[in-house]
Amino acid sequence: MILIVAEHTAGKLAKATLEMVTAARESGREGPITLLVLGQNVAAVATEAAAVADQVLVADLPQLATYNAEVWAAATTQIAQEGEAHTVIIGGSRSGREYAPRVAVKLDAAYLEDATRLSSNGAALQAQRYTYLARVTETVEADGLVVVTVKPGSFAPAAPAGAAGEQYDVDLTLPAPRVQVTGKSVEKSSRVALTEADVIVTGGRGVGSPENFAKYVEGLADSIGAGVGATRAVVDAGWRPYAEQVGQTGKTVQPKAYIALGVSGAVQHLSGMGKSKNIIAINKDAEAPIFKVADYGIVGDVNEIVPALIEASRK
Repeated sequence: MILIVAEHTAGKLAKATLEMVTAARESGREGPITLLVLGQNVAAVATEAAAVADQVLVADLPQLATYNAEVWAAATTQIAQEGEAHTVIIGGSRSGREYAPRVAVKLDAAYLEDATRLSSNGAALQAQRYTYLARVTETVEADGLVVVTVKPGSFAPAAPAGAAGEQYDVDLTLPAPRVQVTGKSVEKSSRVALTEADVIVTGGRGVGSPENFAKYVEGLADSIGAGVGATRAVVDAGWRPYAEQVGQTGKTVQPKAYIALGVSGAVQHLSGMGKSKNIIAINKDAEAPIFKVADYGIVGDVNEIVPALIEASRK
């Protein structure tokens, strides 16, 4: 089977999980697509998962109420061994990248990380991934049992498979965690999360200042219910938090609409948003690289054009 460890938050299946299902479907590997749901009070998540998977394995336990790398690795390894999985797919989130290598070691499996595409080459699983600051796409492959992490935003979210998959409760033998989480702080925001947003408004240094970013980028995003993104230059300048960074060293996104304000379009940024369904760019530099990938472009000053867009959206 192909085993996918589901990611979820606040009782809902994460978009990254649907992307992993697409990756599994495109991998060319045989066997049922099985989603493993780990956590406590995850019945609603399991029901969502059943819509896109052949089967869902549910571990609803108090020990899984809080993420722990040791526990997640042990649980995933046990299920992979018992189910004789030949492929284990884990999200390329911060937590996924933390415990996925442990799973590979425990299973004595090959490890392919940050895959942006999966396919088969005979009995081998092939994965494409970015390297050299996203200037090069390399292809790697491995035979036999393989653990893969999927780069978020690299695959389209999976559509329901038709008939809902069967759900099964599973028993786990879990180790006592050696590391305890003693506190957690969550950034509060009324906006949709960047990786979940259907529409994203991103600002670059071309907006001029932190004040203009708040006025125009956040203003437009709030008027149309979009997520807010930023380029690396903006984050490095201290205008915006790293959590909003889009690009090779930030988040990879694939929204239905990506609105780039004052973004030049460096290759590192394009690697993080190039698969967006529609790209709209506004930049006063007609030669900016962003226009080469944009579906719609406006050559002009963000400070003049965006207020008109905000006014139009309110009407």
